[in-house]
Amino acid sequence: MLDLRQILVTFGAVFVAELGDKTQLATFGFAAESRSPLSIFIGSAGALVTTSLLAVVAGGLVGRLVSPAMLQRASGVLFVVLGIWTLWSSFRPAAG
Repeated sequence: MLDLRQILVTFGAVFVAELGDKTQLATFGFAAESRSPLSIFIGSAGALVTTSLLAVVAGGLVGRLVSPAMLQRASGVLFVVLGIWTLWSSFRPAAG
């Protein structure tokens, strides 16, 4: 059964997350060089739908094996580790 609230929340979160990301910028570049913007749209939309399908399937499988609380904790730890790594790497001298 479809849940309109989940659809809207997911749409909003993914839409905001995708604004200005490298996928959108790549699509922008392809469209700027193309004489067939519809072809670029179809290719880009197909790729996004396919990666979303993979994420939903993988998330469904992981969700059956791992509790939501554990997933939240693991996600939190991963974000903290990535944040620390990003900060740490910004203080290292640039090579070259």
